[in-house]
Amino acid sequence: MREERHLLLSSIGLAVRGLREHRGLTRRQLAKKSGVSERFLAELETGQGNISVVRLHDVARALGTSAGEILVAAQPERSEKRVVALVGLRGAGKSTIGKALAARLRVPFVELDALVERESGLSLSAIFSLHGEAYYRRLAREVLARFLADSDGAVLATGGSVVTDREAYRLLQKRCRTVWLQATPEDHWRRVLAQGDVRPSTASPHAQEELRALLKSREPLYAQAELAVDTSRLGVTGAVEEILRKIAAER
Repeated sequence: MREERHLLLSSIGLAVRGLREHRGLTRRQLAKKSGVSERFLAELETGQGNISVVRLHDVARALGTSAGEILVAAQPERSEKRVVALVGLRGAGKSTIGKALAARLRVPFVELDALVERESGLSLSAIFSLHGEAYYRRLAREVLARFLADSDGAVLATGGSVVTDREAYRLLQKRCRTVWLQATPEDHWRRVLAQGDVRPSTASPHAQEELRALLKSREPLYAQAELAVDTSRLGVTGAVEEILRKIAAER
């Protein structure tokens, strides 16, 4: 784990140095543009500096890119993808199926949004209310990159919108075995209500139609996952068995 963290820091440093040199900037010039000290930039580029997501954002912006792109570029390829990442719209069964799958694989079950809440010390609703969506996305990318660098194996449940964040989705595809949990719009709706969440129906009289439209718009993104499993047809137990079978077949 320590070696992987060191590798990540070294890779981030190499990515920053490569971008800086490609832009024709000296460290002093980048320090002035980013507000990060020249000394710390030297430590960062040599893999000795553990930069915060806010500072990485400042450096990336000065380089004409984003922190997420640097993190994606820094992630090493793995021949064995030890994290199974579940993607799908709300109500796809990511928590229920994820817990059962993790138990079968004998690895931890982790929810990305829970990691984000723990990192920030705030609930998701508070994060969006106080800081907005852009802040949430930046934090989620940094939390995701750190989790993947440290994890020796897990089943990860992602938020329904993760596929709309190009950088976060690329990171998942690069480091994880991605699985799209498919379900009919009717099953999505029924499962959300079964969880006791009546907010969709009270927020809009057309909520069910809006969910159907949202699913249709995101289907091309979800379809980019390595595997797809029809949870409406298979149910929880059948979906877990199908994922295990497909994972074993591709090893």
